[in-house]
Amino acid sequence: MASRRGQLLDGVLLLDKPEGLSSNHALQRAKRAVDARKAGHTGTLDPFATGLLICCFGRATKISAAMLEADKIYEATITFGEETDSGDLTGHIVARAGADFSGVRADALESALEGFRGEIEQIPPMVSALKRDGKPLYEYARQGIELERPPRRITIHALDLLACDGQTARVRVHCSKGTYVRTLAQDIGRALGCLGHLSALRRTAAGPFSIEQAIGLEALQALEAPASALIPLHALPDGLRPASVSTEENIL
Repeated sequence: MASRRGQLLDGVLLLDKPEGLSSNHALQRAKRAVDARKAGHTGTLDPFATGLLICCFGRATKISAAMLEADKIYEATITFGEETDSGDLTGHIVARAGADFSGVRADALESALEGFRGEIEQIPPMVSALKRDGKPLYEYARQGIELERPPRRITIHALDLLACDGQTARVRVHCSKGTYVRTLAQDIGRALGCLGHLSALRRTAAGPFSIEQAIGLEALQALEAPASALIPLHALPDGLRPASVSTEENIL
C-alpha cells in the first residue's frame, strides 16, 4: 500500500499541459494522479501556453539538467499592431502601430523572418525569472524599474511561417535553450515596423520527445492505472538514461 507521501515511482511522463495552469500546478496534479513521492519538470511553460511538459518522477529527475540544455520546438501566434510590456498577451499595451496600419503581407513577413534565422542575439525581457543581485527581473519590473540586460546569443535552427492573415501569424520555432519566444515575437513586430506580441504558444517538442507522445491531464486522471503512462527508465532515449539504472533494468 502506498504511503501518504506517494509511491517511490521512477519514470518520465510526457504531459500535454492545458492552458490556464502554471507548470508547477500541472506537475502537482500529475504527481497526485500517479501517486508519486518525488517529482520535477524540465522546463517551465507560462500559464497561457500549452503543450509538452516533461514531468520526471523519482530517479528520472536526474535527466532534468540534460533536458534544460535541449533544443525546443514551438508553434507561436504573433498578433501585430500592439506591443506589450511583457512581450505577450498577459502584459499591458505600451505601444500601438500607426492609424494607417492595415495588416502584414505574408511576403513582407517571410522577408523579416529571414533575419531571425541562425545564430542571433536576444535581449531577455524584464518580465523573466533571470536574476540580478539575487532577485528575479520580474520583481524589478513590478516596481516599474527597467534594468539594462546584456544580449544573449541563441540559435534559431528553423523559423517557418505556417499561416498569416495580416493581423496575426502562426510560426514554427525550432530554437536553442535560453530562447524567449515572446521576445522573438516582439522583435519580429519591430522589424516589420508595426509592432507585435505573442498571443499563443504551444510547445511541440523538447529534445527527443514530441507532443504526439504526450497525454492530456484529464486523460491521465481518467486512466485506471495512471502510472502506466510513465516511460520507464530503461526505455528512455540514449544519453538520458540515468547512470544508476542497472543492467538488469536496461534489458527488461
